[in-house]
Parts: sequence; C-alpha cells; structure tokens
Amino acid sequence: MKSIIKNWNHIFKLDPDKKISDDHLAKICSSGTDAIMVGGSSGITYENTYDLFSRIQQYSIPTILEVSNQDAIVIGFDLYMIPIVLNASDAEWIIGNHQRAIKKYGDIMPWENILTEAYVSLNPDATVTKVTNASTDLNEEDVLSYARCAEQLFHMPIFYVEYSGVFGNIAMLKNVKKVLTNTQFFYGGGINNIQKALMAAKVADTIIVGNAIYNDIELAIETVKIKDEMPKQ
Repeated sequence: MKSIIKNWNHIFKLDPDKKISDDHLAKICSSGTDAIMVGGSSGITYENTYDLFSRIQQYSIPTILEVSNQDAIVIGFDLYMIPIVLNASDAEWIIGNHQRAIKKYGDIMPWENILTEAYVSLNPDATVTKVTNASTDLNEEDVLSYARCAEQLFHMPIFYVEYSGVFGNIAMLKNVKKVLTNTQFFYGGGINNIQKALMAAKVADTIIVGNAIYNDIELAIETVKIKDEMPKQ
C-alpha cells in the first residue's frame, strides 16, 4: 500500500467534525478519486472518526487516517499518515505528541502501514496554523529549505504544503517540486474548481481536496478530472 501512493494524483479529505450526507458521501467515494483521507484540526474524536470510517467502508476505495489525536485512532484504515508540522512553533506538533503516542501504542502500531508527512501550514488564519502555532511569515527560500529538510535530512516520504481554504502560490509550489526527487509532494488548499485543480496538479504530485466537498459538492467532484491529465508514475 505504501508504494501505491506514488500513483495517486487526487485525494479527497473528509473531516469527521463536519456533516456529510449519505448522498454526498456516495458521490465522493464513487468519484474516481484515488483515496479518501480522514482528518481534521479540531473536534476530532474516536466516535466521529469511527462513524465516518464505518460509512466509507461500504465503498471499495483506499482509506487514510491522518492522525491528529491519539485518542481518535481507529483500527482498519489502509494507511495512517502522521503529520509532523515542520514550521510549528510548538514542539508538541513536531515530536511531543508523537513520542507520547508511540510510548502508549508502540508495541501494537502497524508500522508497515504508517507514513510520516512533513507538513508546512502557510495560511495564518487556518485552524491547523493556530493549533500548532505555525510560523507562516515565510519566504520561498524558507519553504524550499523545509522541503529539502523533509527529503534530504529526514528522508520523509511525503512533503505536504497546506494552505487550508486559500489557493497557494503556484510559482513557489513549482519550485518546491523542483527540489524534491524521492519525496512525494502533496498540496492542499483552495482547490474548489477544475481550473485550480489542474493548476495545482501540474506542480504537485498529489492534490488534496477538502473544503470544496462541503461548499459545492459538484465542483468538488469535477476536480477528479485532473486524473485524466496526469501521467502515472
């Protein structure tokens, strides 16, 4: 499962703390997206995570749990992605929470299904930025250096730039991609139509579409069309 993510161009991200109807969930899971990621920055509990996962399970699609709360870890996902927020000012989101989770669950963690995400949050108004106290006053060289740290220093499989609701700086993202060779480049933020999806997909390996699901389901579904334009790895 770890190796197959190299062929993933598009992922829908569902927030357990947000409501989604059965009809809209069916459209998302049957859309042709490569995978469904479950995760969020606030209000995440075991109960709402399990409820959403159980609803997704009726569809034949890979599932990812992006772990933000160790008490909301649900068994059964295909992959578990652990965000390490490189630009967090609070070390809890770089190593603190992670160490405590491994101390508690290390003996039973399915290591073969776990991937780390080198995560950089760039929207100062985003919940994830506020929760992690991430520094967003960064220039392009700062972001490129984080990308290099992720790949060359820490050998992390994923570098994830998140603008969370705001569409990012495409020129900068293009340069981020240039400095990554083995680490897979995820991008999320402000992808709410096919045009933005195509722009993002040309500079990132994998795009993450989240907020659009709750704002305009039909436009969200259209973003899956980028898969027809992208070559397989």
